[in-house]
Amino acid sequence: MTETVPEPQIAWREPFTNEEIHRLHAAAFQTRLFTAEEWDWVELVKKHSFGWVTARLTGELVGFANVITDGFAHAWLQDVMVLPNHQRSGIGVLVVDRATEEAARTECEWLHVDFDDDVADFYYRRLGFQKTNGGLKYLQ
Repeated sequence: MTETVPEPQIAWREPFTNEEIHRLHAAAFQTRLFTAEEWDWVELVKKHSFGWVTARLTGELVGFANVITDGFAHAWLQDVMVLPNHQRSGIGVLVVDRATEEAARTECEWLHVDFDDDVADFYYRRLGFQKTNGGLKYLQ
């Protein structure tokens, strides 16, 4: 008998809790677990984001991407993350594809994303992003 694998539920601007996004962030980026007092994701996303994509499997938050826009020509992907035990399952592609669709609805012309070298193939080969020049300056 073949076991049925549940389909991830991909949603735009679906509510999430600070607790679940902190767990996802800590696992995906191998950081310490922050608290809502230190980093209130829910309020910051509501205040600064155009929108966000959530991916859930049987209710558990397993993927996320934040979308920021200038409201005109450019949108940016931020905080793209998938739980490590669900990476390479297609969830990241579904999350980024949905974020791309929603950014395109704004009539933005460009979608930007920054990433580390170890995930370059995901963005270039799987998702069709182009290599560009960019810069980063540490401010603290």
